[in-house]
Amino acid sequence: MKSTILTALSVLALATPALADPVLGTWKTQPDDGSYAHVDMTPCGANVCGTIARTFNDSGEYSSPNIGRQLVIDMVPNGDGSYEGSVWRPSNDKIYIGKMDLDGNSLALRGCVAGGLFCSKQTWSRVN
Repeated sequence: MKSTILTALSVLALATPALADPVLGTWKTQPDDGSYAHVDMTPCGANVCGTIARTFNDSGEYSSPNIGRQLVIDMVPNGDGSYEGSVWRPSNDKIYIGKMDLDGNSLALRGCVAGGLFCSKQTWSRVN
């Protein structure tokens, strides 16, 4: 009987899908140098990465050479809605220490230098 219960529990555990990270989905960035993007946040191993999916400017959607480039790099979830990793800023082609904080449909993203002493911040909104 004991082995039947253990077998049933093992099958149930394998059938249960892994919990999706709440930051996954598509996010709209704030404008930077007159353009903004939709960024697809997806798993990359145990971490989260974000890839530019669409780009927009004052004239509407356009085909940027940055589409398909990774903007959010290996963000490690801390389990409390905060993440740490790296971010790439297309306007100057530099990678910064990255931090993110999720609050519902709002994502505060920071790119920092000097060990996190100086940061530039954007607040992104969830598209889906």
